[in-house]
Amino acid sequence: MPNTNTYKVPFLVLLLLLILCFFANISLGSVSVPFKSIFESLIGTADNYIIQNYRLPKAFTAILVGSGLGISGLLMQTLFRNPLAGPFVLGISSGASLGVALIILGAGIFGGLFSTLLISKWSIVIAASLGSFLVLLAVLIVSSRVRDTMAILIIGLMFGSITAAIVSVLSYFSSAEQLQQYIFWGFGSLGNLSWNELGIFFIIYSFGIVMSIISIKGLNTLLLGENYAKSLGLNIKKSRLIIIIATSLLAGTITAFAGPIAFIGLAIPHITRQVFNTSNHKVLLPAVFLIGAIVMLVCDSIAQLPTSDYTLPINAITSLIGAPVVIWLLVRKRKMIF
Repeated sequence: MPNTNTYKVPFLVLLLLLILCFFANISLGSVSVPFKSIFESLIGTADNYIIQNYRLPKAFTAILVGSGLGISGLLMQTLFRNPLAGPFVLGISSGASLGVALIILGAGIFGGLFSTLLISKWSIVIAASLGSFLVLLAVLIVSSRVRDTMAILIIGLMFGSITAAIVSVLSYFSSAEQLQQYIFWGFGSLGNLSWNELGIFFIIYSFGIVMSIISIKGLNTLLLGENYAKSLGLNIKKSRLIIIIATSLLAGTITAFAGPIAFIGLAIPHITRQVFNTSNHKVLLPAVFLIGAIVMLVCDSIAQLPTSDYTLPINAITSLIGAPVVIWLLVRKRKMIF
């Protein structure tokens, strides 16, 4: 594996690009904000309500979502040695979706007043978090009893199928208004968080990032195969547990606060491997963090439709912009690095 010092220039370029995309994201929107006003607002010499209470939280949310999903996808692809594995492969997103569906689609069963009390911003976040946690708990119980890592992948997919079936049943008996509310949640959104909510989001996100950093050595060892990793003294069960919890903290929290964001977790690790041409996670982890954040900021800037009052679903933009890029990179390289 090449020395990490050889990547100083690419990392510096990515960092500068991240800063540029961050300020561009804040500047663009239905009303264009000059860079000078952004700087003045950041250093406290000017008070701009739009920047401080809407665009800054949204830009920070985009960074957390993009980097978190990218890292989650990297962890899952390495753990399962599967290029199609993403952050939601364990059923985390499905569990969150089921929790939200029970609140939005199932609330009508309890009557009008109770339904109104149930459906609120925090109730949806809590329901998504509980749904993710219950699926995580089930996966952890299974992982402690199963030796084969691939079996965990299949079980995670089965959990996703079960939750999807329950959501389908709830959808069948729901009103058009409830279905519309659930569909809008499924589009994903970066602009609905206050500073307090963003603070809670960041705390849980930080735990996931710390656990991801702790798992770097184990991830690099797992690239050699589980049998060889065991011969090197790696505790497979412990490493697998840390990786699953880290992914669940990141993916579950992101889904709870921003909705199920597509493409980023699956594609960003592939883009990063093609750009950096390495499988060393000491390089990949920070690189995925930066590239994921940059891509998410760019997608959000496009979704805002600058100078327009309309905002496109962020899920649509991430897939429309990202999928062709991945296809082009893989065709150009003719070889998938893994």
